[in-house]
Amino acid sequence: MKMSLLGMGLLLLGSTLASAQSKPDKFLAQLLEKHTEKFKTLLEQPEKYRIQILYTQINRDKNNTPSFKTFAYRVNAQEYFNPASTVKLPGLLMALEKVNTLMVPGLTKETTMLTDSAYAGQTKVLEDTSSASGFPSIAHYIKKILVTSDNDAYNRLYEFVGQEPLNEGLKAKGYSSLRLPIRLATFLPIELDQYTNPMRFIQNGQVVYQQGLVKSGKSYQNPTPILMGKGNMTNDDVLVMEPRDFAFSNTFALEDQHLMLRAILFPETVPAKNRFNLTPDDYRFVYQYMSQLPRETAYPRYSEKEYPDAFVKYLLYGGPTRTERIPGNIRIFNKIGQSFGFLTDNAYVVDFEHNVEFMLSATVHVNEDGIYNDGKYEYDAIGFPFLRDLGQVVYNYELQRKKKHQPDLSRFKLVYDKPAQN
Repeated sequence: MKMSLLGMGLLLLGSTLASAQSKPDKFLAQLLEKHTEKFKTLLEQPEKYRIQILYTQINRDKNNTPSFKTFAYRVNAQEYFNPASTVKLPGLLMALEKVNTLMVPGLTKETTMLTDSAYAGQTKVLEDTSSASGFPSIAHYIKKILVTSDNDAYNRLYEFVGQEPLNEGLKAKGYSSLRLPIRLATFLPIELDQYTNPMRFIQNGQVVYQQGLVKSGKSYQNPTPILMGKGNMTNDDVLVMEPRDFAFSNTFALEDQHLMLRAILFPETVPAKNRFNLTPDDYRFVYQYMSQLPRETAYPRYSEKEYPDAFVKYLLYGGPTRTERIPGNIRIFNKIGQSFGFLTDNAYVVDFEHNVEFMLSATVHVNEDGIYNDGKYEYDAIGFPFLRDLGQVVYNYELQRKKKHQPDLSRFKLVYDKPAQN
């Protein structure tokens, strides 16, 4: 029987992502093909839209121990997509790990963090009126990253960890696709991102830790060009009719994103080298703000009109243009990315009412005119609806999927912030 385009791109993976088998499997293809009204156009041209999908079913035994079965569609680490804000997750994890590794008395993720400047392109941060204390900290930056995907917050953690320790540390953990040569949305010449700011950590008016200006000793640009599209708008709004080179941009393959999500949520199920040096409180903290909604957040306090529930929840709920509230029984632990026509979401979805849990990661590219950096991408018309529909189809399948043992999901029932009243 002739295999569909979906089936050709599908592989059944083993309990770890590295153990992909060679036999194509039709399960995910058949699931999506039941909804041609949603997926037909994109999945007839998956190469054009650079679609990649990973879906992991989770089954529990009588002791609630999870096992994993992962299906993939068109997953290929050599097919570049811009990871955008998804790189903030490894950045914040490495920042937490650095605090724990330093073991400096008085230095915690809550300690006041003052960033100075000592080189071209660097800026200071000496206060943060959106925090309860009025000052920045690693914890507050992480909250802003996870709840609304704040760019500056990521850049400050990038500066704390340092370009070389960040890249080399993640490589040592087995996330071989990760290449993080730049801060986000600063438009600095790439060589300036090698230099990271001096900073001080203050507790009770005393400096408990400080580090000076640091220069990375290595280059993390891609060794060969990554040319895409037919034109590129410069930061000076000049259209250059030649492909954009993403060799100077970040890289984070979908397979590594999916593995990292599992390493955070189910660390005991991945090899030790893939894990992060986090405390139990760090894990709880990350879980809370990965899943907390903007309207539930006290510091910073976010307007629900500007930051609806779906602001950083693309799968199932369709992103920032959707205004409906997410039901209280559903929690999504995720990190999204949006840039240059690429949309990505890497999520663990839980429904406490129906005992549903699954992992789903996907990326799609929407840039019909082939011009980059012009702000003209089909996010609302194509990208967000695709991720919303994909999430809903998988969720609805999970609602019906039979399980031998119902999961105990109490580990992921968290206490969220109580925003201040007007």
